[in-house]
Amino acid sequence: MKRARYSKTSLATVAILASAAPVLAHAETGAETRDASFDAREIVVTGRGLPETPATPAYDVQVLERDKILSSGSGRIEDVLSSVAGFQQFRRSDSRSSNPSAQGATLRALGGNATSRALVLLDGVPMADPFFGYIPFSAIVPERLSMVRVTRGGGAGAFGAGAIAGTIEMESADAATLGLFNGGLLVNNRGETEASAQLAPGIGSGFAVIEGRWDRGQGFHTTPADQRVPATARAKYDSWSASARVVQPLSDDVELQARGLLFDDHRTLRFKGADSTSTGQDASLRIVGRGDWQFDVLGYAQWRDFSNIVISSSTFRPTLDQHDTPSRGLGGKIEIRPPVGENHVLRLGADYRRSKGRMEEIGYNATTGAVTTHNRAGGTNGDLGLFIEHDWTLGDVILTAGARADRWTVRDGYYQQRNGSGALLTDNRFVGKSGWDASFRGGVLANLSETLRLRGAAYSGVRLPTLNELYRPFVVFPVRTEANAELGVEKLRGFEAGIELQPSPGVSLALTAFDNRVKHAIANVTIEQNLRQRQNIDEIRAQGVELSASVERGPISLSGTLAYTDAKVHENGIDDTLDGNRPAQTPKWAASGTFAWQPRENWLLSLTLRHIGRQFEDDLETDVLPAATTLDAFARVPLWDRLNLVLRGENLFDEKVITRNQGGSIDLGVARTVWAGLRYGF
Repeated sequence: MKRARYSKTSLATVAILASAAPVLAHAETGAETRDASFDAREIVVTGRGLPETPATPAYDVQVLERDKILSSGSGRIEDVLSSVAGFQQFRRSDSRSSNPSAQGATLRALGGNATSRALVLLDGVPMADPFFGYIPFSAIVPERLSMVRVTRGGGAGAFGAGAIAGTIEMESADAATLGLFNGGLLVNNRGETEASAQLAPGIGSGFAVIEGRWDRGQGFHTTPADQRVPATARAKYDSWSASARVVQPLSDDVELQARGLLFDDHRTLRFKGADSTSTGQDASLRIVGRGDWQFDVLGYAQWRDFSNIVISSSTFRPTLDQHDTPSRGLGGKIEIRPPVGENHVLRLGADYRRSKGRMEEIGYNATTGAVTTHNRAGGTNGDLGLFIEHDWTLGDVILTAGARADRWTVRDGYYQQRNGSGALLTDNRFVGKSGWDASFRGGVLANLSETLRLRGAAYSGVRLPTLNELYRPFVVFPVRTEANAELGVEKLRGFEAGIELQPSPGVSLALTAFDNRVKHAIANVTIEQNLRQRQNIDEIRAQGVELSASVERGPISLSGTLAYTDAKVHENGIDDTLDGNRPAQTPKWAASGTFAWQPRENWLLSLTLRHIGRQFEDDLETDVLPAATTLDAFARVPLWDRLNLVLRGENLFDEKVITRNQGGSIDLGVARTVWAGLRYGF
């Protein structure tokens, strides 16, 4: 197993994590202290970015509040997001029992490979791995969050490049929400544990939050009983993450936000020795101004690493050791909202992202164990975006329109292979490329009455191939997928229309119909048996409807979402084998419904039923992943003060959820799991 390594450049992150320590001794327990210079006025410190504009609801937006975030059966953020119909990872397994590199996030069935087509932000910072494009879900702890806003459909202002399936924005909770101390310890029926703690003192006119979480367990068998061999292993996992956040006012309408994140994740999948690790160190600094001239200035740096050992399913010996995949992401944005009148919101700005990384791997003979190859690959991607957006309120109608121009670059790409003795076999240096792409979005929101609202939107967007897609081949034994340095940019065109109803207090309905097309979509295309290559196909077109509804009656509430998506590949080239096929790993139907009962203050009992439809493992539709329906449960019972008994249940039906089917070789999702423990705080 590879040990986590922390580069010298990650000292900035460590500094931020330590930044709260010296001031904790001066913090008053559970209350804010205030500098004398601020006594004359009230200063509100939120720790958030600029507020959403009036036209935000013109797009297909669903908001998850903190109580919903904290009440999932698994306690993991990907499970929380699954309550938004249309959200999916590349595979159905969660961050305890999947390879980290398969955890790409997408929406609206615009899948096809493991890279994220949805833009995932934490406090404004893109969370995708700079090399792979996957999301480190195990490092995003639900207890740290106050809200999640999911916008289905492409196009965004800042950091808009890459948001071709939608945007998932997560905001950290402030000290007032968390209280001085939060913490919990839970154990499940397999003896696995989940431990977390948060300290959030008020400091001056601001606050600090220091957090940590550790998850460990022997895991469950992802291999069906009739396919197990002596080398079969449980999906063992051991992961931790720690973060620190400091928010302080610089004046009565300007605040400084600093955040650091460290995480380390170890997993074993399917066979003994099939170990993977992912590590990361993130740091960000943000200044937000809420005066007449509003502004949001953000800078961030990320250092990530990944390793993975591939085990032969016939000899059960290593065939590939991807022992080192260091990468670095740098970026930032500046957004300005000048005062242009009461009925207008104008956003101007620029953003930048740069990803640099490499992979190093060793190939082995699966029979003898002899080293056969040494492979190295890597490169650098960059994107500079300029954006403008204007919202105009005309009574009960709000109009919005925006445009982006992205200057992207792909350079320094290489792939090098040596044989077992070190002799050079392949030394490819790829020609760099660059270009400009324009994208647009616009919408209208009409409030026809207090109970009826109509909306419509159209948008476009672009996504640059990741370094992983361009240069790194990978193996899910026995299938090998080749990289492709000639990949081009994905381009989205889409439109949608929606209606929202509130026929009575506590009752709401929303329906959206959409048509999205991704030109030159990157997919894992089968070129011969057990061999695939990443290729730009002509188009993935996804048409469908999304429905959400909620009813609240006293202590009882019902909420649910449903998505039906008819997604098809259109390929009109020389080989049109894929034409009309459904993209790999994309179901037609996805639904989620939650029944909740709050008999008393701070009590919560809930049941969540989820259904994911039938889908295909591969692009040729040869291997089927059957539909699955699961039931989760959550209970919080106050015991004393802020101390609560917490009970959770995952897959209480013990449904057989097939997450991988390669010619009959099957992996399974989480088995029935019951958790119990104590949590202090909400």
